[in-house]
Amino acid sequence: MKNERVWKIAMTGVFAALSYVVFTFLQIKIWLPGGDATSIHLGNAVCVLGALILGGVWGGVGGAIGMTIGDLFDPVYVIYAPKTFLLKLCIGLITGLIAHRIGKINDSTDRKHVFKWTLLASAGGLLFNAVMDPLVGYFYKLVIIGKPAAEVALTWNVASTSINAVLSVIVSVALYTALRPALQKAGLFFQHKPAHVS
Repeated sequence: MKNERVWKIAMTGVFAALSYVVFTFLQIKIWLPGGDATSIHLGNAVCVLGALILGGVWGGVGGAIGMTIGDLFDPVYVIYAPKTFLLKLCIGLITGLIAHRIGKINDSTDRKHVFKWTLLASAGGLLFNAVMDPLVGYFYKLVIIGKPAAEVALTWNVASTSINAVLSVIVSVALYTALRPALQKAGLFFQHKPAHVS
């Protein structure tokens, strides 16, 4: 459907802009020894919300683009831009897989079913990030800035990423639950079909 594709492309841009703004301007930056930093932010919540509404690929791409641009414009985070793009895309893909392929939330009218799978999908995507972001970040920093800085940053990254995950699950599920009736009424729920289905 042509209109569906146009809407998804446009909304991917909206979610990219939202994730950039939320990550860049609404973060609490925590400075670490050696000039590195980590932060508390809700950029991941925007990525998850995009995956719940648009599907994993589109939502993941939106969140990945927005937060990668945020990294590119921040001198502290610029070296992490490739890592950010990959991990945020994965958040979207995992969230979308659980919500739409397994839970089929767009097909259900049962509120309990939708809430359960929305919560599981959000938690799944963000649990992946809570585990992989510090690990990938550790090896990334090990190669780029040396072992001592990587070890110091690892503990802080585990803490901040875990806080971000919990906050993002709460916010994304609450926002999706609030927006769902309006999206249904506007006819903006599309079927998320596997890629090989025409």
